[in-house]
Amino acid sequence: MKVKVISVLEDNYMYLVIEESTRDAVAVDAAVPKRLLEIIRKEDVVLRAILTTHHHWDHARGNEELAQLFPGLRVFGADERIGALTHRVTHGQELTFGAIRVRCLFTPCHTSGHMCYFMWEDDSPDAPALFSGDTLFVGGCGQFFEGTAEQMHTNLTQTLGTLPKDTKVFCGHECTVRNLKFALKVEPENEMVKEKLAWAKQRDDEDLPTVPSTLQEEFLYNPFLRVTEEPVQRFTGKTDPVEVLRTLRSERDNFKKPKERPNPQAMLAFDWGLFGPFLEKK
Repeated sequence: MKVKVISVLEDNYMYLVIEESTRDAVAVDAAVPKRLLEIIRKEDVVLRAILTTHHHWDHARGNEELAQLFPGLRVFGADERIGALTHRVTHGQELTFGAIRVRCLFTPCHTSGHMCYFMWEDDSPDAPALFSGDTLFVGGCGQFFEGTAEQMHTNLTQTLGTLPKDTKVFCGHECTVRNLKFALKVEPENEMVKEKLAWAKQRDDEDLPTVPSTLQEEFLYNPFLRVTEEPVQRFTGKTDPVEVLRTLRSERDNFKKPKERPNPQAMLAFDWGLFGPFLEKK
């Protein structure tokens, strides 16, 4: 199982997962068809399916075009708002693509229909992979657009947090430096945060991705996975884990806000994908 990390748009990631023995491939969050097709041709693989984490345009807007280009293409997701959806999946459902196994993990909060995908190959020495969309980021978590702190706490502690610790985390956006700057504000004495931030800044300077991380690493520097740690509770002034998480998210939302905030209606239109047809990059 080979994972191609593909940078698109402003800070998005889409992924192409290749079954190396058959040269079949599965895309995750196929936002920019043109770029994906370039990688497919370069790798000389056949696209068999798309796994979409959620319906936001910067994760799903390529589905319709790709479905037209590849008749019979299967498009998986958990939200009817996902374009070209052919297979609606549920929590715990398992899919198979050649030797690649996929377990669907329902993580509602960022959107009410958000699904993460846990992948592995039986009898492989390689670590499994988690495609976490906008639920879990390197050093952070997604905004609570359509859900609650209670849901995100369940997502992070039970649904994703109990996966094997060597699981590689492939998230939906490159926001590691910003996340870790906030993590350093939360835990200014955390040496793991300092080390990871220095590393992430260097990667950013070299225009290189910071994915994947590992789940084990995330528990050392990601404040949203450290809600029971005393320094994080001290920062939030809370001890109940859900309240700690809620306060962290509020603080992160207000962390280094731009001086001029975009018009709220414009931001909603952007989030709903109304500007999608006018935006094309790479």
